Amino acid sequence: MIPDKRLGQHFLTDRNILQRIVDALEPASDDVVVEIGAGKGSLTEVLAPRVRHVIAIERDRRLVSALRMRNAECGIGRLSIVQGDALRVDWHVLAVPHFKVVGNIPYNITTPLIDKALTPPLPARIVFLVQAEVADRMAAPPGSKAYGALSIGVQAMCRVERLFTVRAGAFTPPPKVESALVRLTPLAQPLLAPDEVASFRAFVTACFTRRRKQLRNVAMAATGRPAAVVVAGLAALGLDPTLRPETLAPEDFVRLLRWSARL
Repeated sequence: MIPDKRLGQHFLTDRNILQRIVDALEPASDDVVVEIGAGKGSLTEVLAPRVRHVIAIERDRRLVSALRMRNAECGIGRLSIVQGDALRVDWHVLAVPHFKVVGNIPYNITTPLIDKALTPPLPARIVFLVQAEVADRMAAPPGSKAYGALSIGVQAMCRVERLFTVRAGAFTPPPKVESALVRLTPLAQPLLAPDEVASFRAFVTACFTRRRKQLRNVAMAATGRPAAVVVAGLAALGLDPTLRPETLAPEDFVRLLRWSARL
């Protein structure tokens, strides 16, 4: 079947890599797993025997038909196939309260899929194969070149592990960039309350549109407050007003958000 470029399809068939992706999920026999972008079912085939149930979401109707036929032939009762857009399908309605998420993520919808996966209530674990550059950004420490709004948004909710790189030649057709596997494990005590997540993303994004400016100026623009109020607030938080946003840890941004909400 010819991959659909409009859907960003790059099929991974290397059995060794597929096995490593499933291993990274740390599957248990009673797990329910939502698979994003099941494609031809290569990952599904490796995953299904190791868990209680797989809910495979696939947008491409051609592939869904093939998956259903293959499922019927194999008699895999532990697999459900859902035709639909993973960004629109409600994963929590499909799955039990505690589930895991895995997928080879199309590059053109990576960020919104990550945002959706990290919208509470969070899955027990998330394993995504993404563009290597995105994986670097998710795992980047404060002060590094790759550190930004994505890094902070993910790290405020999860422990991030960049596990390994997958070369372009492992896919059909090969993408123009390398990919990397990332594992996200929700923190026992996330830095954010569920009702803060949306406002936190907006606040951090606003700050990083001015990443080269000093924190004082960034906070003034993000809050609409005058310099005197902002400088006093930063002093109360123990933050140097001359710092730049990319040097602050995720917990600093959480404190900034809560301070701004009190203004």
